[in-house]
Amino acid sequence: MLTRKREELAGEVDDLQKKTRAEEDPAKDNHAMTTGRAPEIDEDLHSRQLAVYGRETMKRLFGSNVLVSGLNGLGAEIAKNLVLAGVKSVTLHDDDQVDLWDLSSNFFLSEKDVGQNRAQACVQKLQELNNAVIISSITGDLTKEQLSNFQAVVFTDISLEKAVEFDSYCHNHQPPIAFIKSEIRGLFGSVFCDFGPEFTVLDVDGEEPHTGIVASISNDNPALVSCVDDERLEFQDGDLVVFSEVHGMTELNDGKPRKIKNARPYSFTLEEDTTSYGTYIRGGIVTQVKPPKVLKFKPLKEATKEPGEFLMSDFSKLDRPPLLHLAFQALDKFRNNFRRFPVAGSTDDVQRLIEFAVSINESLGDSKLEELDKKLLRHFASGSRAVLNPMAAMFGGIVGQEVVKACSGKFHPLYQFFYFDSVESLPVEPLEPGELKPENTRYDAQISVFGSKLQKKLEQAKIFMVGSGALGCEFLKNLALMGISCSENGKLTVTDDDVIEKSNLSRQFLFRDWNIGQPKSTVAATAAMAINPKLHVEALQNRASPETENVFNDAFWESLDAVINALDNVTARMYIDSRCVYFQKPLLESGTLGAKCNTQMVIPHLTENYGASRDPPEKQAPMCTVHSFPHNIDHCLTWARSEFEGLLEKTPTEANAFLSNPSGYATAARTAGDAQARDQLERVIECLERERCDTLQDCITWARLKFEDYFSNRVKQLTFTFPEDAMTSSGAPFWSAPKRFPRPLEFSTSDPSQLNFILAAAILRAETFGIPIPDWAKNPAKLAEAVDKVIVPDFQPKQGVKIVTDEKATSLSSASVDDAAVIEELIAKLEAISKTLPPGFHMKPIQFEKDDDTNYHMDVIAGFANMRARNYSIPEVDKLKAKFIAGRIIPAIATSTAMATGLVCLELYKVLAGGHKVEDYRNTFANLAIPLFSMAEPVPPKTIKHQDMAWTVWDRWTITGNITLRELLDWLKGKGLNAYSISCGTSLLYNSMFPRHKERLDKKVVDVAREVAKVEVPPYRRHLDIVVACEDDDDNDVDIPLVSIYFR
Repeated sequence: MLTRKREELAGEVDDLQKKTRAEEDPAKDNHAMTTGRAPEIDEDLHSRQLAVYGRETMKRLFGSNVLVSGLNGLGAEIAKNLVLAGVKSVTLHDDDQVDLWDLSSNFFLSEKDVGQNRAQACVQKLQELNNAVIISSITGDLTKEQLSNFQAVVFTDISLEKAVEFDSYCHNHQPPIAFIKSEIRGLFGSVFCDFGPEFTVLDVDGEEPHTGIVASISNDNPALVSCVDDERLEFQDGDLVVFSEVHGMTELNDGKPRKIKNARPYSFTLEEDTTSYGTYIRGGIVTQVKPPKVLKFKPLKEATKEPGEFLMSDFSKLDRPPLLHLAFQALDKFRNNFRRFPVAGSTDDVQRLIEFAVSINESLGDSKLEELDKKLLRHFASGSRAVLNPMAAMFGGIVGQEVVKACSGKFHPLYQFFYFDSVESLPVEPLEPGELKPENTRYDAQISVFGSKLQKKLEQAKIFMVGSGALGCEFLKNLALMGISCSENGKLTVTDDDVIEKSNLSRQFLFRDWNIGQPKSTVAATAAMAINPKLHVEALQNRASPETENVFNDAFWESLDAVINALDNVTARMYIDSRCVYFQKPLLESGTLGAKCNTQMVIPHLTENYGASRDPPEKQAPMCTVHSFPHNIDHCLTWARSEFEGLLEKTPTEANAFLSNPSGYATAARTAGDAQARDQLERVIECLERERCDTLQDCITWARLKFEDYFSNRVKQLTFTFPEDAMTSSGAPFWSAPKRFPRPLEFSTSDPSQLNFILAAAILRAETFGIPIPDWAKNPAKLAEAVDKVIVPDFQPKQGVKIVTDEKATSLSSASVDDAAVIEELIAKLEAISKTLPPGFHMKPIQFEKDDDTNYHMDVIAGFANMRARNYSIPEVDKLKAKFIAGRIIPAIATSTAMATGLVCLELYKVLAGGHKVEDYRNTFANLAIPLFSMAEPVPPKTIKHQDMAWTVWDRWTITGNITLRELLDWLKGKGLNAYSISCGTSLLYNSMFPRHKERLDKKVVDVAREVAKVEVPPYRRHLDIVVACEDDDDNDVDIPLVSIYFR
């Protein structure tokens, strides 16, 4: 999680960056905003993207003009990602006309666009994605002088000669213009970046600066700094850090960045002599400083001859990038000589390209390659005319992100060449030249690489896609372009129970603002059919879960060829994974987090399943820390969200539960009879009696008294119970790190943040009581008058108040022996209060909604958190940052989503072709910010062996016949297994330790399941599944597969 010094550090880094830029020649500021409109960020639309980039980066983007030249599929993907990101303008350039081959990868085009200019044909549909971006087109030849209108230029289909000319102009321009050249040639892709002679990276990775809480600092040379073991330190040797709040050794509080070494999980040394400094007493925060980094790019002409290190993606292909560097140059020569691409399957054209590659290699002298892989060059030449959709999606994400870096200085650029191939996606059996011939269809580009047989398989595929949000929109577009399920025999089923919200529109590009409130799956499926009218898709609004197994039944699962997850939570992923294992179906899994993405292939019998490995659970702050001893803003926001829900949702809901059914509510409270029931009753009584509101003035009084209670009285009580000099039972200071000693706040109507908190809290309180809000409430002067009328009683701390300090405590309620008696009194009191309420009175609980900036929810939560932060001298946050943390917003951008789906669809070719070995498949982790691409073959499933048998998670044992429990035990005994426990669902059918269970041995397993587990096997199902726990003859547990009894 993000830690407490983030805001202070952001200010320090920003100052450092401003200083760096001020010292440079202003003409060299490579991401200066163009003059014009002052960018206004629509936070509701861009909230997920803001969580990745921050405001400053977004403002720089809003001032950037970008050229995309070459509107093939790759150009379309790049333009889409930039328009969604929200640059100032995107200018499309293309001199070619649309042909059928373009329909394999450019989703803006349809058959009626054939013959039109490619750039002009894309303008209108691109504009629909974001009306705030200016979209225009240029046709005809481009001059280098025209490039001076842009901060970044991207070329997807340009000769090397022309690229060298344009890049030279951009490199030497003042300020430099970022130049990016990227190509997709069948299953091969390349990117080259040149951001000028000196490019300043303001934030190399986009991660929050790491922090630590100091426990001790030695007077030494070098000094040893130890931190509290609350959380492991994330520092690395060579990092720069600053100190603050150090008591005793105050010399370190000077704000000067210091270099660290010997970084350990809870300590590090400073390259500094502290022997003459003051002795460390207590306190101290250490925070990483992220200095800007200057990169010196080589121009294309020089970099082509001396490419330096290539960015790797797959370490099983270490020798591949130098070969592809040659191959792309050879293809450029081929096209220059013959004015066309090599023909798919032509051995003559392949030979010509190989000759060009050999010739270029021979000219390299000492740096030439010893051997050229002719087979790879054959694949490269044969498919080179095709721009495949999955490759375009992947590279569209990569290049789109590079443009964002060029325009903003956020994240580390790709330096400078990246080559990638996915030849493993080709069918296992060699393709005959006849299979690669065009058929005058929209799939001709894909057929030229994979052949007509696989194309037919794709069209007849039966696919289940779960989710149609950000990943789902990208997948639907990809599947439509690939021709997946685009025949009468094929079928794509997509399900999502969610509806479209405004914040979806910055990534989920199949949706428009007029779709807000409509079902995601229906709108996305309709949009995908507009891309390819032959797509055979059914859109459902069911959540895939145990409750919908009547919809997604056995016959449905058995009919599938593959399952694609487009989910955003682990629980749903685990469920789908379990169904895929059960029905032996391939699962293509992916996920994103900001600029990071990952893909995982789950292939029956070849790979482990998704559930075989799990991330460790996120560390939760102890309850006592959140309630009484916060030491970062996350703790304050967790507490704020909890208080919001307690006051405005849970208590009004409890009140309504009582008012709807007083006798039933009383009975439930008596039955529970515990501290929790007592607390609930007390809260409802307080809400309906002492804190009941009839007018807005009552609500303002309530809010003002809550402020006093939370931010003054409770702090006074805490510091009375534990004074600043308090000691623990072991003699250590009570208020030692990470605890921070709090100070009570004094309310003032002249403090806008305090007055705003009162206003927001009063408005929401009024909402729960159905009280209308008069216009005067939003007038600060009149609100201040109303607040000043509130009489605030004096507070005296009490002796003997118990405050929980145990970090393992899970509840703040203390049980009492007389809970039952107290509950009886409280019920009587509540029944008496209900008689004083107006007839039919009900409260209106408020459910927290983070994505509506006008509803005051985030104003209350940010106010709660910041007032508490002020108590504890923790840096405060603005409402947007508070929304990210309290709203648990998952950072998301279009580029990483596009890349993930492209990678998955490259794997889908393999799944649907069949016959591939595990070493052909790839799992990927990528971080576009660094950038890092890490691909590896999936892990095989764990094999369990017993005697001469072996099985994995993919195996299931089947028994035919309506057998008894005894017959089942004997069947297992024949395999050398002693069954001691048999269960069905959550019910135990048999356990050898229970004597009464022996009476069941001669009953049919199905009958025992019906009687004990209440399992009725539906008519369409022929079998019953049971889980059996077994031991071998040496009493060792043996984990056996699921057992299915086919009794019908």
